[in-house]
Amino acid sequence: MSFDALIQKVKQAEGALETSERRTAARWKEVKIIWKEGWTPGRIVIAGLASGFVVGRVKPLKLAGSGGLLNLVTALSGLLASGNAQAAADEAGQAADAADSAASKVTASAASQPLHPQSADMPFDVSGP
Repeated sequence: MSFDALIQKVKQAEGALETSERRTAARWKEVKIIWKEGWTPGRIVIAGLASGFVVGRVKPLKLAGSGGLLNLVTALSGLLASGNAQAAADEAGQAADAADSAASKVTASAASQPLHPQSADMPFDVSGP
């Protein structure tokens, strides 16, 4: 077989492959459309009931309790809880620092002003008896 014949055979195979790819893509689109149209509310309910029955018959809690799955879930929940607690503690520390800063500003401001200033707007003495 000559080199030109081999090149022609490769081109023919590439053309057949491209045709097959186009046909497959078109069929896949059809399958997706039919699949989506097939899920009517009644079928969804039936599928949910059937899967619930199957899961109930398998007794997953009995299987999970004997293995490491339950231990893994417990460890992960503890890890997440400690992360949330650390974030809350950091926020509380920042809030306490902000409150201390605001309190020191108020204290400094209050120390520089007299307790009962005499004002021209007030005709009487507010300093007490």
